[in-house]
Amino acid sequence: MERTASQSLFDPTEEHRMLRQMVADFAAREVDPQAAEHDRLGVLNVPLFRRLGELGLLGITIPEADGGAGMDAVAAVIVHHELAKYDPGFTLAYLAHAMLFVNNFYHCSNAAQRRRYLAKVISGEWVAGMGMTEPGAGTDVLAMTTTAARDGDRWVLNGTKTYITNGCEGFCFQVYAKVDGRITAFVVDRDCPGFRTSNHIDKLGMRGSTMAELIFEDCRVPAENLLGEVGSGLVHMMRNLEIERLTLAAMSVGIADRCVEIMVRHAHERQAFRQSINRFGQIQRYIGDGYAMTEAAKCLVYNVARDIGPDLRNRIGSDAAKLFAAPVGKTVADYAMQVMGGSGYCKEYPVERLWRDAKLLEIGGGTIEAHQKNLTKDLTDQLVREK
Repeated sequence: MERTASQSLFDPTEEHRMLRQMVADFAAREVDPQAAEHDRLGVLNVPLFRRLGELGLLGITIPEADGGAGMDAVAAVIVHHELAKYDPGFTLAYLAHAMLFVNNFYHCSNAAQRRRYLAKVISGEWVAGMGMTEPGAGTDVLAMTTTAARDGDRWVLNGTKTYITNGCEGFCFQVYAKVDGRITAFVVDRDCPGFRTSNHIDKLGMRGSTMAELIFEDCRVPAENLLGEVGSGLVHMMRNLEIERLTLAAMSVGIADRCVEIMVRHAHERQAFRQSINRFGQIQRYIGDGYAMTEAAKCLVYNVARDIGPDLRNRIGSDAAKLFAAPVGKTVADYAMQVMGGSGYCKEYPVERLWRDAKLLEIGGGTIEAHQKNLTKDLTDQLVREK
């Protein structure tokens, strides 16, 4: 049977189609039943997280020769899209581990570092994360004040990272610090002397993952934990931001997809004035607009995913995908809540949780305003180059 254009976009190969089916089945069967409880508790379901390792998803973008699945950015989008339909918070923990640490680490590490870390993070034995944001440096990453100084066979780190996903459970973190003013990357293990994490930072949404501060007080890190060269951290960071923003956008698409499904079913089943409420024009507007917005975001995200890879840069595409898709998740969740009325506002149903979760995607990985700034600069630079 000939494949449609949309099938070729969303599932470019049979391998992608099979991946989507596997993740969708796993998410419906195992992720969905635990989502509300872990949202209430505000903790990560670590045993379930390790199931992602058993399924081969924690190393989705890592070559098979190094223990990963050997797949591409489209595959990463598929996983985030399908998981986020049921538990965006759990999916955020997956993103922080698989994209912000595993993918990032792989492309700036040497063979010895890979031998030490890869097997344990790909299996899920070690939960991991990434430390970039600081109390005084979020979007303005160049303003970070965490420092590293060489002392014999150790690097000594001082500073604080904040809002770090997987901060409570993580064993290892890719941390950015300045060496003589130059941003440099290190792997810091939880058992490094002088390293500690704060208490869990409570938050509005994405409560199926945890967040904490990483605190370095004369933290002594082995010299061999330097990633790449001194001063190369900014390059690593900027490269990885593209797949981070793309997969955050995919999470928003997952939220919107689920909310469309929920409101279509509710509007069909719910009766008012002796007829289904899907007969009313305002309800039809929410469903129709919500579906159209979701499909537009989905097409943009999957199209951009085809042009992102370790050696394929696409900052314009990744910024545009997240800029457009992030508000779609929140807006469509809001539409679903309006369609459901009082039920949508109650914790008995998933919409209010998806609505809370969606807001983070307009902030994390770059604010909406940062994407607008980046796009304006990059498009202007492109115009000047073409003259």
